[in-house]
Amino acid sequence: MTRFRAIFPNLGCSCTRSFLSSWLGSSKTHTQLSKRFFRRASHATRESHAVSRHIKNGKPDEAREVLDMFQFPDVRSFTKMIVGCVQTGRLDDVLRLFYEMPVRDAICWNTIIKGCLDCGDLTTVEELFDEMPEPSVQMPSRNVISWTSMIGGLDQNGKSEEALIVFEGMFKSGVLPNPSTLTCAFSACANALSFPLGVQIHGHVFKSGFCLSVFRIEKATQVFNEAVYRNVVLCMALRTGYGSNGRHEDGPKVFSDMMRTSVLPNQSSFVSALNSCCSLESLDQGKEVHASAIKLQLGSDVFVVNSLVVMYNKCGAVDDAVVVFKRLREKNIIAWNATICGCAQHGQGMWAMELFSQMIRGLVQPDEITLTGLLSSCSHSGTLQKGRCLFRYFSENTLIELKQEHYACMVDVLGRCGKLEEAEDFIRNMPLKTNSIVWLALLSSCKTHSNLDLAKRAANYILDLEPHCSAAYALLSNFYASANRWGDVLRLRVTMRDKGIMKQPSRSWVTIKGQKHLFHSRDKFHHLSENIYWKLDWLKIKLEELGYVPDKRLSLHDVEDEQKEDSLFYHSERLAIAFALIATVEGSTITVMKNLRICGDCYSAIKLIAKIVDHEIIVRDSSRFHQFRGGICSCGDYW
Repeated sequence: MTRFRAIFPNLGCSCTRSFLSSWLGSSKTHTQLSKRFFRRASHATRESHAVSRHIKNGKPDEAREVLDMFQFPDVRSFTKMIVGCVQTGRLDDVLRLFYEMPVRDAICWNTIIKGCLDCGDLTTVEELFDEMPEPSVQMPSRNVISWTSMIGGLDQNGKSEEALIVFEGMFKSGVLPNPSTLTCAFSACANALSFPLGVQIHGHVFKSGFCLSVFRIEKATQVFNEAVYRNVVLCMALRTGYGSNGRHEDGPKVFSDMMRTSVLPNQSSFVSALNSCCSLESLDQGKEVHASAIKLQLGSDVFVVNSLVVMYNKCGAVDDAVVVFKRLREKNIIAWNATICGCAQHGQGMWAMELFSQMIRGLVQPDEITLTGLLSSCSHSGTLQKGRCLFRYFSENTLIELKQEHYACMVDVLGRCGKLEEAEDFIRNMPLKTNSIVWLALLSSCKTHSNLDLAKRAANYILDLEPHCSAAYALLSNFYASANRWGDVLRLRVTMRDKGIMKQPSRSWVTIKGQKHLFHSRDKFHHLSENIYWKLDWLKIKLEELGYVPDKRLSLHDVEDEQKEDSLFYHSERLAIAFALIATVEGSTITVMKNLRICGDCYSAIKLIAKIVDHEIIVRDSSRFHQFRGGICSCGDYW
């Protein structure tokens, strides 16, 4: 047994079984020896627990007495003792304990390094780090934790340049950084004002995929807040982390901090900030970023302008998007496409066509996105002949390769104009293999024009291609409900339930002062629900005075007429509008976003509500934007 203790004085109980099975065999003598070995492991465990207990109670002297009682203290006990001395600032005892250890593992080395860094003894740290053995199978020591501790510790102790030297040495040694290492390196770059290396690390973050590491974002925020010096690289790294982890609401805050702390934003900073505003659908914050870009003379930069056009379009301000686009001197294909598609989504078909004419005259080559935007504009404005001409022109001149989405757009153009049979023939004669998106475009038009036979055929094709397509079931179910065919509605709902298919619930939201407020139909969970429902009841009286009558055919429930009216009047978009009327000043523009297509009854009601309250109300549904003003809509009732 003495031999085993001499060779393995720090062997813990966790590896005892596997060691004994390979070393001792199964003879009787070996069995007796193994019992003694197990007793030794048990003693080591009790010893380690005793040391740990005294350390947690703030009694390092008692812990040392326990350690001295044992003839062969194991590495865990020594390590816990070192931690206790570090916590009480007894650096001399830390070093003495460390050198007393007969064997040192990776955890022990990393603990002593971290302890000396915490105590600010950089000279000792550097000596210890140089003494650490390189990684090996027998005794791995200098690993990614060791390197990260050194980089972070040197940076926190004002040695940021030295920290970056260690970071470069880590790469040369073949040790790959983890998210913690990169976070520390970013902080060191900021404090050392090392922009070139910061850019290189930023590129490595994207290549390695660490920007998607959700659990690191809180640590990154902490490092950012503790950084003495901040520059654009550090700010952009944090902003990228927020965007990658879906925390878009924190993106504009980083940009605001940059402006407040005199960190000069660059082109990428503005693009990133505007992308956050798009994700939040926050027009007010987008305008603030735009104003900052103008002040810093980046208001005419092509990349910033492209992002501004997208932001204004997505936030419902198509007029501002066009103004920004026209001021751009050198327009690339991205700017043209963003503006054309924005006009299409807002129902400004004439603007889209005029922009396309200017684009051709300017010798700018259109691409697939251009055609998608143009066909969408024809669909939303009902210009059938222009849609046909455009599709024929692009298909015959082989300017671009036509794809499924282009055929789906053309089916939508035909279907919205009531050319359902022509749309079906168009699909059947497609040179490409059809997919569910093309047939869904036809199914939606069938509902609009009440063609049930064709709707059934389209739905069957969709479900053959995509058996669990919830949109097909939902459209067909709504079709049956509007025709009072409640037996068919029930049959479809049972089928959906049996197949585990869930209909997407309708929801609407408004963003006010950077905060998103979400509503579902008949939602009463908002803290202002009582005021919201009072406002809706008041609107209901005003609507009735103007002759509004609910279209009960659009209620999707087989209930009494009075209940149908109530279910229609408390749709999610109306709740969002009522809240916005309470929460905003008189005369302001109200912008409501909705995940599904707006129903016909809500469309009719909101036109009149905009007239009653004298607000411009913008509603973006899954298909397009509607701008309600003075009792009329920008779509001209064609949607």
